[in-house]
Amino acid sequence: MAHSSRDAFFRKPSTQARPLTHFVGRPGAGAGAAKTEPARGEREELKLCGLAAVKARFESEPDSILRVFFDEPTSRKVGAMSKALALAKKIYRCVPPAELEKIAGSIHHGGIVAVVHATALRTPTADDVRGWALRRESVLVLDRIGNPHNLGAIARTAAFFGVARIVISAEATAARPNEAAHRVAEGGLEFLEVWQARDLAVLARTMVAAGYEVVGAATRGGRPEAARAGQKPVVIVLGNEETGLAPAVAAACTRLVTIPGTGKVESLNVSVAAAVLMWELCARR
Repeated sequence: MAHSSRDAFFRKPSTQARPLTHFVGRPGAGAGAAKTEPARGEREELKLCGLAAVKARFESEPDSILRVFFDEPTSRKVGAMSKALALAKKIYRCVPPAELEKIAGSIHHGGIVAVVHATALRTPTADDVRGWALRRESVLVLDRIGNPHNLGAIARTAAFFGVARIVISAEATAARPNEAAHRVAEGGLEFLEVWQARDLAVLARTMVAAGYEVVGAATRGGRPEAARAGQKPVVIVLGNEETGLAPAVAAACTRLVTIPGTGKVESLNVSVAAAVLMWELCARR
């Protein structure tokens, strides 16, 4: 997740900003403020772009919002948020398009950027897993999904279908819920718990022991009928975009499913496969 430079966020208000612009700042946080890295124990900062993502964070974790910047058209849609930020003595500004693009670091900002505390990723214990199973809560496990856009798309679909929990691999190459993932998720990540685990094969076996049906998605060798929902709560395991499920993870699943197709292309994009399986195994239960 990206660290933010304070220089970009504590400039004097632009002379091009409209009268509705409001600026709330901390003493000494002017244009000369030095760039700092989070101290040990401090939460990392994350930039959320797009009205859906920012509004979802405002509704779910308003205290995590640090600063908000938006363009003039979006200013008409964030009145309640601006009032809340003013009461909390936090920064919000209406800025020109060029400045908003610079703050976002992208042209794909959707008219608004919020700088927020990133949510820490926890590691599930056996007790956590047993609790999920007792409540019959569906879970997604992502085995080294590497593209944050895929993570965001999967999260958006999970929120749509009411799957409230994703466990990702702790491997360094695995996608994290970073700014790109949040942008694609369109607010979906704000309605999910994202956990991480170092050994997904051990996690899968723990889930089986807790009473879950652990269904792995395989590009070949699985059974189409394995996508039928059963009586047990379900875990869906999805593998890396290039290599699929790790052999140890596949072996720990109670069944493997292959979504049948025409054979004209090898497989579905992992986010599309996730949507098909969530519909079949979770939404239709």
